[in-house]
Amino acid sequence: MPASSEPALRTARVREMDPVTLYRLLQLRVDVFVVEQECPYPELDGRDLEPDALLLWFEAAGEVLATVRLLHDGDERRIGRVATSRAARGRGLAADLMREAVRLAGGRTVRLDAQAHLQYWYARFGFAVSGAEFLEDGIPHVPMVGRAADSAAR
Repeated sequence: MPASSEPALRTARVREMDPVTLYRLLQLRVDVFVVEQECPYPELDGRDLEPDALLLWFEAAGEVLATVRLLHDGDERRIGRVATSRAARGRGLAADLMREAVRLAGGRTVRLDAQAHLQYWYARFGFAVSGAEFLEDGIPHVPMVGRAADSAAR
């Protein structure tokens, strides 16, 4: 059966993923952060392999369009690696992934490090700046925190 052209939400741990899908997901993250934003950084940081790490993505016609990573940091959760392919931007896919990641956090405190210019976008999901701006890979970031129960409904 041919792959659908309508975006489908997927979630999986790395060990459950088809290797081609995992490759495409990692390629998207590298394309956005390393190539487009010109930030060489250690994309393969080992956190995707943690037993509780969950990858969320939209795919259509076999292509990964957007992705988010949800990690366990003790009793808290951490969202990161939010990326959307250039061709899929403006369709609300990243927003849908954020809502789903927050929902999956199950009412726990959720932290993320937002690129400073995107802090208002993350505020839409109930996140608030929780510390001073800092540079990460040459890009200004701000730490943000939210509670899943407060954020999911937005």
